Amino acid sequence: MADQYAYSGDDKRPTEIPAIRWEEPPEGPVLVLLDQTRLPAEEVELVCTDASTLVEAIRSLAVRGAPLLGIAGAYGVALAAVRGFDVDEAATALATARPTAVNLALGVRRAHSAHEAALAKGGDVRQAASAALAAARQLHREDAEASARMAEHGVRLLDELLPGGGHRILTHCNTGSLVSGGEGTAFAVALAAHRAGRLRRLWVDETRPLLQGARLTAYEAARSGMAYTLLTDNAAGSLFAAGEVDAVLIGADRITADGSVANKVGSYPLAVLARYHHVPFIVVAPVTTVDPDTPDGASIEVEQRPGHEVTEVVAPQVPVAGAAEAGGGIPVAPLGTQAYNPAFDVTPPELVTAIVTEEGVVSPVTAEALAEVCARSRRVTTG
Repeated sequence: MADQYAYSGDDKRPTEIPAIRWEEPPEGPVLVLLDQTRLPAEEVELVCTDASTLVEAIRSLAVRGAPLLGIAGAYGVALAAVRGFDVDEAATALATARPTAVNLALGVRRAHSAHEAALAKGGDVRQAASAALAAARQLHREDAEASARMAEHGVRLLDELLPGGGHRILTHCNTGSLVSGGEGTAFAVALAAHRAGRLRRLWVDETRPLLQGARLTAYEAARSGMAYTLLTDNAAGSLFAAGEVDAVLIGADRITADGSVANKVGSYPLAVLARYHHVPFIVVAPVTTVDPDTPDGASIEVEQRPGHEVTEVVAPQVPVAGAAEAGGGIPVAPLGTQAYNPAFDVTPPELVTAIVTEEGVVSPVTAEALAEVCARSRRVTTG
């Protein structure tokens, strides 16, 4: 179905996109970000010289995705320390920039703790700044390694659930190298299947209202030479009904102690569709996304985004005539229209077939199984 309209590139362009990097030019250390709001029209970099600039980049979604937010948060603390700003103030601002993504606060905490520990041991401000930067770099490395292991576990799970290859995978939002220190979470699994010759089709949800699927996942799929087809979010039901989906693969911004999954809004309807049509619904996320301190989905603080993201349409690099002042886009609803715009929704554990982590696969999804995976990860980290 729709294969004749699908893109299937065979180029060998690099798939690793430098979403974030630390640089030390003569004028002082900076954090360089690939501005994801400008993709796919152009690849533009943002240079952050302080935590406040990074906070704005996080809130505007120039940098996004749970694992990458953790890395960015850690580097933001290091940036404040190295440049002599108030580290405590920077850590607080960064950790609260986006409340739902648990990795952000975790990354901030790791770098901040390293900074405080160095000072407590009698180190000077320079040594404390170096400790914060080392913690950020270590988190960056760990995430890249976790990405590779998740891809291995995920492909193995797909082959167990769907013997014979030829997988047709539906994904939502963006979960590739733009959100990770490596090749991503859910997208990394699809990419590994593609490289192994087992991926027949990647169905890419447009992911409204900000189109992370259309702008970012399609961008990464094209760079990787994957066979992919873009669809509007509300077309997913007809795709399931036609028997064209073998599995759903998504990422996560927070996984609670009981296995509830917060992900980009639109994920929960896919889980319901998958259950009705007997299709595996698989979540791919590092252990750092599991939040044992949040007991269940009802306890998750879901970020509410500005209404103009729904009432206006903004296309990257397109001159806008008569743009609305609120968001700089083209109005598509009457003036004064109120909009409901949660950034995430929550999928209960009973709708999740499996959670793939770098430490292995959790299936069925239970609080006990998740706790064991987290404990295993801690043993590996401290061993």
